[in-house]
Amino acid sequence: MAKTNKLDAKTAKMSDKGLPIDIGISDKDRATVSQELSKMLADSYTLYLMTHNFHWNVTGPLFNTLHAMFMTQYTEQWQALDSIAERIRALGHYAPGTYAEYARLSSIAETSSVPSAEEMIHLLVKGNEAVAKTARAALRKADEVDDQPTVDLLTQRLDVHEKNAWMLRSLLQ
Repeated sequence: MAKTNKLDAKTAKMSDKGLPIDIGISDKDRATVSQELSKMLADSYTLYLMTHNFHWNVTGPLFNTLHAMFMTQYTEQWQALDSIAERIRALGHYAPGTYAEYARLSSIAETSSVPSAEEMIHLLVKGNEAVAKTARAALRKADEVDDQPTVDLLTQRLDVHEKNAWMLRSLLQ
């Protein structure tokens, strides 16, 4: 029979929000990591929306190549949004989910017009690099508090966005 842990009265006490979270990361550290992940979610959503927009509106001699590449990228990005938001929830915080929150939290500026195909590529390189920088900053915070699931998630996102930036950048050479 497995030995059960006995909770002290303070830990076992239910709050008005339900059972307290006791995963080995303090409330303060979970809040800090969640805030960094919220920035990551905002940047990721903004980049997703930009990529999807460019997929719809790209024209020119590279249409087929870019249309297909953008679809591959926005489809992967869409799947990642859920993982990021769910990690924020697992840490006990609400994930941002409105355009207003994303605009406030994101480091990526939205485009106000339909750029040329070449400018789309430039903007997506910069967008992927911005997400990589946001992921790197969040990863440092998660690593400081020994939050391995978040580190793992952010390492995966770094790999994707650095690769996307490289592939897009190669089209400009």
